[in-house]
Amino acid sequence: MKYKGNMSRISLAIKRIMDIVLCLAVLVIVTPLLILIPILVKMSSPGPVFFTQTRMGRGGKLFKILKFRTMISTTKAQQLHWSKDEENRITPSSRFLRDFGLDELPQLYNILKGDMSIVGPRALMSITFDGLSPEIRQKLVSVRPGILCLSAINGRRSLPMDKRIEYQIKYVDEWSLWLDAKIFWKTLFIVLLRRDVNEVVS
Repeated sequence: MKYKGNMSRISLAIKRIMDIVLCLAVLVIVTPLLILIPILVKMSSPGPVFFTQTRMGRGGKLFKILKFRTMISTTKAQQLHWSKDEENRITPSSRFLRDFGLDELPQLYNILKGDMSIVGPRALMSITFDGLSPEIRQKLVSVRPGILCLSAINGRRSLPMDKRIEYQIKYVDEWSLWLDAKIFWKTLFIVLLRRDVNEVVS
């Protein structure tokens, strides 16, 4: 049996409509950045502008997530994306792009395509997803993964993976349009004001 939680068809439809409308609005605003950032990426180091990686999506369907490349373009760098020596493989422009979440702007395409949502559980790699229990896997694939997520406003990259997973489960169990709105605005607060929000959104 599929996990349904408290997500009705109507609320999911509203969420999808909001995703599309907000995504198109953001695209209009960030168009200059979508022109400038590829130039910065190419100037920082040789290689492709985009970084793609296979992630787990809704219903267990795999998809290619898009990002602006922030690491030296080698196969090893892609395979060891989460390794401890990541700091030695980032490009000169990557710190700025990552701190402000600009490297994830290409995921607006993933949203319009239907692979992702603006807010949702983090899209996991298969190797991480396969290590979870069947119950947890069922919950995480019941909704589209998001660019913004609950774990990002409760520690961002400082959280260990098991804690990140806990927040993803919490999001699915307690989901509401209001929760999406709070995550969206708190993310803007963190990114634009360079602040850290440690309290859990409930």
